[in-house]
Amino acid sequence: MFTERTSVGLDVHARSVAAAAIDGVTGELFQSRLTASYEHVRSWLGRLPGPVAVVYEAGPTGFGLYRHLRSAGIRCEVVAPSKLQRPAGDRVKTDARDAVHLARLLRLDEVTSVAIPSVDQEAARDLVRAREDCRSDLMRARHRLSKLLLRHGIVYSGGAAWTGQHDLWLRHDALVQLTSPATRLSFDADYDAVLNVKARRDRLDAAIEEMAAGSEFTALVRRLGCLRGISSLTGLALAVEIGDWHRFSGNSIGSFVGLVPTESSSGASRSQGPITKTGNGHVRRLLVEAAWHHRPQYRIGKTMRDRWALAPAAARDRGDQGNRRLHHRWVQFLTRRKRHTIATVAIARELAGWCWSLAVLDDSRPNPDLACAAGFGGSARSDPRPFYEQPTASTRATLDPRHADPLQPKHRPAVTNPRISE
Repeated sequence: MFTERTSVGLDVHARSVAAAAIDGVTGELFQSRLTASYEHVRSWLGRLPGPVAVVYEAGPTGFGLYRHLRSAGIRCEVVAPSKLQRPAGDRVKTDARDAVHLARLLRLDEVTSVAIPSVDQEAARDLVRAREDCRSDLMRARHRLSKLLLRHGIVYSGGAAWTGQHDLWLRHDALVQLTSPATRLSFDADYDAVLNVKARRDRLDAAIEEMAAGSEFTALVRRLGCLRGISSLTGLALAVEIGDWHRFSGNSIGSFVGLVPTESSSGASRSQGPITKTGNGHVRRLLVEAAWHHRPQYRIGKTMRDRWALAPAAARDRGDQGNRRLHHRWVQFLTRRKRHTIATVAIARELAGWCWSLAVLDDSRPNPDLACAAGFGGSARSDPRPFYEQPTASTRATLDPRHADPLQPKHRPAVTNPRISE
């Protein structure tokens, strides 16, 4: 609720700041063009009738100005640009008009603030995004090298690409087929770029593994790791990109990452389209990639046992329920012959809810019984053995046909004919 006397809107750029302030008592409008210096902005705010409240849009300038004003005792809000209300007939857009518009919206409490990450969280997020950029750079470097060879009719047919065997083929067989010195020089440049980016990616992976094992995000990463498809890299990325998980619910987190369908309904008609793709695109890509891991039959292997050994019992229990539920959902989609892209997005949307459930899990409280609608019948906690010693889905199917995987062939016992046996 707005309680200050003066509302201030700032249109922040890299080298300048357009400022506008509205005095709620006199109605006077103050406007100025400031430099990007935090001290200059604070000194201008100090000359306004107090107390003041400041708002500016989230963007590439970051949260430095927010932290500086907060440390000076000035209330500051960073708002989402996509949530700002704008008149449909307003066809003129300038920095000064944007600043006045922000000041008016703040006075009316018609702004939606974004979650401000801490300094450590922002640093970890920069590290994770640097690794994602490195992954994209490596893919482009590999494409440049492979397409260079393709233009000269050189194609690798010895199996999967970018393996140790493929690297030997590049350095021995492919290189000797290039006769032009200029083409050989291009090959060396592209091959060297692949090696450099790959080495940079490995260094970032090591740094992320170290941070995931010993930082403020370690407990959360270990809980998220109870789900299939979420390694230390993915778990840390989800932790630092989402930030405060308690501001969401199991239903709302899907819309935050843009995995809910668009809708255009009016009256008795209802029309749904593709997903919105709004919100955090980094999290959306990670969830879609992790959703593919739930398609194979659920077996508790060594990797999952190692992750569960680091997580609390309540997280292991809930992660096991989520893994079984998500695999069963995959089976249902495949049985109905759903397109894989649609099925993957649906699994990713539900996976986001399971991640939220693990993120807000309170280990000090007893784990509530989450009744999964997947039809697996009975909770895993009824078995007193540890999770990694409990029977897998195939073993459960042998003991009880209700647990059978629809994708697996049904094994029927052989019927012995007494006449033939005699």
